Amino acid sequence: MSETSVEQGIQQAGGAVPLLRNSTIRPHTFPVTAEFTNWRTEQRAWRDACALLDQSHHMTDLYITGPDAHRLLSDLAINSFANFGPGKAKQYVAVNHEGYLIGDAVLFHLEEQHFDLVGHPMVLDWVQYNLEIGDYNATTERDDNSFDRVSGPPRVYRYELQGPTAAALMEKLTGAPLPDVKFFNMATFTIGGHTVRGLRHGMAGQPGFELFGPWDEGEKVREAILAVGDEFGLVRVGAKAYSAANLESAWIPAPLPAIFSGEKLREYREWLPLSAAGSLGGSMDSANIEDYYVTPYDVGYGRLASFDHDFVGREALQGFSENPRREKVTLVWNSDDVTEAIGSLYRPGVPAKYIEIPKARYALHQSDQVLHNGELVGISMDAGYLANEHLMVSLATIDLEHSRPGTELTLLWGESPNSTKPLVEPHAQREIRVTVQPAPYVRYARENYRTR
Repeated sequence: MSETSVEQGIQQAGGAVPLLRNSTIRPHTFPVTAEFTNWRTEQRAWRDACALLDQSHHMTDLYITGPDAHRLLSDLAINSFANFGPGKAKQYVAVNHEGYLIGDAVLFHLEEQHFDLVGHPMVLDWVQYNLEIGDYNATTERDDNSFDRVSGPPRVYRYELQGPTAAALMEKLTGAPLPDVKFFNMATFTIGGHTVRGLRHGMAGQPGFELFGPWDEGEKVREAILAVGDEFGLVRVGAKAYSAANLESAWIPAPLPAIFSGEKLREYREWLPLSAAGSLGGSMDSANIEDYYVTPYDVGYGRLASFDHDFVGREALQGFSENPRREKVTLVWNSDDVTEAIGSLYRPGVPAKYIEIPKARYALHQSDQVLHNGELVGISMDAGYLANEHLMVSLATIDLEHSRPGTELTLLWGESPNSTKPLVEPHAQREIRVTVQPAPYVRYARENYRTR
């Protein structure tokens, strides 16, 4: 590639940590309307009635087609591909040669030899690179998110309907009983005179469908949904509320990909443009980039690992499976400590790092220290406010000995020294008391997310 590579950027910055901590690359952008009403009401909609979320613009699609598409994807995934045929989808997870997480995305098996990998670019870049260097008879077509796309609209629209009344709304919308569709399986509907594919899914841990089809049909489909929505309490959800939906389903959007070290990945870093590197924020201050890496078991993806096939990192990952070190949890922030930190903005002196709500993220990859008696016991990776619970929470990976619900720990909020990222203002670190709780935190999402 003609532009500066990630490997060149690391060398110029004197290491991966200084490169990422001072990166000017933005946190993830949701290029849709911020609020249709207000984000508090919009968050309540997926709990009390039905929420309509527009997913058309903020993710990247990588379409992979050809006789070897299935083999390529299987060679890089910890997931099993047995019985994975058209009409199914899966949360696709890839690791590096040492078993550390590169990232995850949603893989749609659309038709024979035709797949769509949807998500943040980390995994998509890895798949595209391996196709280019490997012996695979397949091609790719990439559709970047609407912030990065050079021109034109997305190839497809994506709408999510979720909440207690979503099923009844879908039946009214389609004029037929809902088919018996299992979690992460697809069905076909007719909406507004157009054929629409629907994935049984729920971003916030509530029942629902992700609906998609050709972009030029999207407006008519949306109008049809809105036309019947009032009866079911339908609320359009904007970017602010949507950004915090993952906190209820306990999906961690962007752990730092384990690509910034090791000779085995040097050629990949030389291929990868620096613009794809992302940014690193938070109180984690180790100079060793590998201290920021996580395994699939650390972040709740162990259930997806299958050793029924060969894949990059298989042997190392099997070792992690036999001796997991950490567990994904929800950290509930002490409300008095949060109030004090926010209140410091209104008092003389250096304030705490600004806590933006509903999503408190100021880098693409957030990594905050979680401490027990001053010792590091985990990493908090995504924080925000749950209007339905009136709580500030974060998703974290914690050492097993400290991961029991009810355990009291401390989260260190803010950077020292302050980095030069655009969203980092002069601030002082604050200790926030946190209590370990299950992930997902909300009982309905924890007990019913994958069963209805």
